[in-house]
Amino acid sequence: MLDNALSALVSFFLIDPLQAGISDRLAAAGVPPAIAANVASCARTATPVIVDRATGDIWWTTSTAFALWTGSTTPDAVLVAAAPVCAPAVDAARPFLAGRPA
Repeated sequence: MLDNALSALVSFFLIDPLQAGISDRLAAAGVPPAIAANVASCARTATPVIVDRATGDIWWTTSTAFALWTGSTTPDAVLVAAAPVCAPAVDAARPFLAGRPA
């Protein structure tokens, strides 16, 4: 039961803002739909990995959630740090996120 409660808190304070932030950044940057869908899919797939890390390292969870909420880090940077397997998908979007479409 405690695991479910902790997972719900992680989802509310970290996963949901992370996924919303990624979607918002991709849309604002005009990332092509295929690339955006790839990044979003990777973020959804990485959710269990992120939850495992968050429940195992409360300091990482707290500092990451705070950094996301204050804007001192970007959602895509958190995604890559938490789930390096998503790096290729995020790298494909980076030129658009930086304002330089490929």
